Amino acid sequence: MMTDSTQLDIQAILRYLPHRYPFLLVDRVLEWHSGKNIRALKNVTYNEPYFPGHFPGRPVMPGVIIIEALAQTAGILTFLSANVIPDAETRFYFVGIDKARFRKPVEPGDQLVLTAQVERYLKGIWRFSTAALMGDIEVAHAEIMVAPETAK
Repeated sequence: MMTDSTQLDIQAILRYLPHRYPFLLVDRVLEWHSGKNIRALKNVTYNEPYFPGHFPGRPVMPGVIIIEALAQTAGILTFLSANVIPDAETRFYFVGIDKARFRKPVEPGDQLVLTAQVERYLKGIWRFSTAALMGDIEVAHAEIMVAPETAK
């Protein structure tokens, strides 16, 4: 973990997200405030596995991947706020999405700032307002819900 307790490097992110390559989409957490909000980074590189097919000649990051990056960012804040490290017994899942909008294409070389703000926490279900930005320009946003794994 980095020296500033509101930041997380990749090693700390790996503790809080069960995702791994090629599906780990958060590179660094810039700041987080338990139960409130988080800001994270996603560096978009040409060697991402989806670019050869989306689209050859003009690679564009798929919108669903941007949404997944936002969900992972919200997931990190969920684990941090609940003071839980994921394991085989404890996981939170992306369970809902509303009002998703895409404003601008994201291409290799871009850097996304991923934000999530807690809107509501009720009976174990977290609702977040999220946005992906390039600089000051919003490229996507969505309302995302995260919930713990239910008993089998």
